[in-house]
Amino acid sequence: MMLPGILYYIIFHYIPMYGVVISFQNFRPFQGISGMFINPEWVGLKNFTDFFKSYYFFRLIRNTLLISFYRLIFMFPLAILLALLVNEVRNRHAKKIIQTISYMPHFLSWVIISGLVITLLSPTSGAINELRKSLRMEPIAFLGEAKYFRAIITIAGIWRSIGWSSIIYLAALTSVSNELYESASLEGATRIQQMLYISLPAISDVIIIVFILNLGKVMDGGFEKVLLLYSPGVYETGDIIDTYVYREGIKNLRYSYAAAVGLFKNIIGMILVLSTDRIAKIFGKEGIW
Repeated sequence: MMLPGILYYIIFHYIPMYGVVISFQNFRPFQGISGMFINPEWVGLKNFTDFFKSYYFFRLIRNTLLISFYRLIFMFPLAILLALLVNEVRNRHAKKIIQTISYMPHFLSWVIISGLVITLLSPTSGAINELRKSLRMEPIAFLGEAKYFRAIITIAGIWRSIGWSSIIYLAALTSVSNELYESASLEGATRIQQMLYISLPAISDVIIIVFILNLGKVMDGGFEKVLLLYSPGVYETGDIIDTYVYREGIKNLRYSYAAAVGLFKNIIGMILVLSTDRIAKIFGKEGIW
């Protein structure tokens, strides 16, 4: 049963790791494998220094970090809050309905969700602008305005993922003994107090682990959702490292340069995971390792 999963990671995750060597080469696609290992043209750290000196460097770092931190600041606590609230629903059928509704968007691809967002925010026929017109307000091309792009990406991401992200917290809450809630209720504790002093501390270790994993993704601004919704008009606030790598590597055929940018992003993510794990252990919490 484990074999398909093991083969997947070996073929699509571990074997491609050898490809990072082109970050230190002037790789040309027509040379094939021989250009990587047999007769490589080594350039050292040139591709990295070119990226650091690039006009786009600070803009890409800023946009990637801001979009990721918006996701972390808003979606992370909202998923915990949703799990705590669902856990307080005593009606079994109502709880299942709420969970099903909150999980459903996760199974929609970003292509479908992007289509819904584009339709909803259309300046000519979108529901939001139709409401603005009914209030005698001018329609706004939301997806063409740089100042709205990050908010749109964040809200769409929350709607799609909040329910699915709450599953792990709900699973942790099932291990909490009902006797604790009953004892607290007999002592006069309200439902909110039970959430704060029983439910939340019971899942604190899980929260720390999920936070560490999410912090490791802080350099991942969400390639699919940004690629499907952005345009040159919103590059100033919406262009992230992943979309830049896509343009430089796939469109402009600068494979070595794109690989160097991607490797830089992954190294930063690894440092963040290791650092946060270490900090969690210093404060006496369970880490990943």
